Amino acid sequence: MLLLTVILAVAALTSAGQPATAQTPAPTTCEEGVGIRARVQNQSSDDAGAGTREPIEGVEVFVVDGDGNEVGRGTTDATGIVLICLGERGDYTVTLVEDTLPDDFALAGESEFTLDESSFTTSIRSLNFFTGESSRTSLTFFEKLAQRTADGLRLGFIIAITSVGLSLIFGTTGLTNFAHGELVTFGAMMAYLFGETLEIPFGIAAVIAVVLGGLLGFVLNEGLFAPLRRRGTGLVSQMVITVGLAILMRNIFLFQFGGDFRFLSDYNSQIAWDLGPIAVTARDFTITVLSAIVLVSVALVLQRTRLGKATRAVSDNGDLASATGIDTAKIIRLVWISGAALASLGGIFRGLDEGINPDMGGSLLFLMFAGVTLGGLGSAYGALIGGILIGVFVEISTLFGVPTELKTVPALVVLILVLLVRPQGIMGQRQRVG
Repeated sequence: MLLLTVILAVAALTSAGQPATAQTPAPTTCEEGVGIRARVQNQSSDDAGAGTREPIEGVEVFVVDGDGNEVGRGTTDATGIVLICLGERGDYTVTLVEDTLPDDFALAGESEFTLDESSFTTSIRSLNFFTGESSRTSLTFFEKLAQRTADGLRLGFIIAITSVGLSLIFGTTGLTNFAHGELVTFGAMMAYLFGETLEIPFGIAAVIAVVLGGLLGFVLNEGLFAPLRRRGTGLVSQMVITVGLAILMRNIFLFQFGGDFRFLSDYNSQIAWDLGPIAVTARDFTITVLSAIVLVSVALVLQRTRLGKATRAVSDNGDLASATGIDTAKIIRLVWISGAALASLGGIFRGLDEGINPDMGGSLLFLMFAGVTLGGLGSAYGALIGGILIGVFVEISTLFGVPTELKTVPALVVLILVLLVRPQGIMGQRQRVG
């Protein structure tokens, strides 16, 4: 039932999450040699640190080689992207022609990038040029707070979705799964593979990715961790195995997809809606609504169904649940399947929001740990509440002097404080040890 709920929610992306305007995706590869993909975007919410970006069409970009000869020139399309194909790796200078920017926009940062041969770790080198509206007025603290809270809720919902499986796997088996972040990356990568590479409609591609994520969870449990549990392998040893598994999966993703960020083109470039003090795109609004629906569905399944009650019973006390006739092996298997499917769904949402790269799940992992620790280790409800709180806290922290690049640090501080002050978390219960 949980997996069916997830699939139906993702399928809603086909209608609810359609782009604001139809756009032809920019080319993604060069037939021969290497290429430079330049993206020009306007950061319309810089003062709030929101990172809401809009593509700029019609901006000229040209490339010269090490001898000063022009070897390529192009103009950004409706998605704000231009791909300039080159012959071979070498020294190049990429320049944006500022005179081709719209009148109301001013370049924020350098107009020129210098690349050497070692810069081309993949066949396509991506560069970003950003602008800011020269006539933009400063936002009040209330407007910044409203924007950061909205962004934090979206991030918190994603963390909560991905954290449920992490928390339940710990609750039912005692395993701290450091490979859970790679399940998040797997979902995003599969959505990109089927949606962009194979050009399957995104709603169908997302459903396939979620189903494959659940199948991967089944394979990991039945092929690796269930045999280890039957052999009596210690939890510390199993945890070390998850670390190795995470490294292996991350390197497989890196080998297959490369290290560059990839974007789902149909949902990448959208114009933001102004909802009072909040700027939000149709994509972000859809992600938030679908995430809320999925979280409510998960809570209802855990609270109202026999399967949910059995899952909570195994999570609270596996031995006692087994003594009352509950098939704990079956429950653990379903937890792995549903947890991996939810992680894949969260990866798709995260990929829509921030882009896809092999490290995206790993960078989200410690936010997930912070969320489940704050909410209560092993508690599904705790993971939901803790994930949302961590997401909001991370985004709001930028209003109080925390640099955007370091905004995840306060979440780790929360993790340490919770372990010191209240290790059982918000929803956990104090237990006697010894």
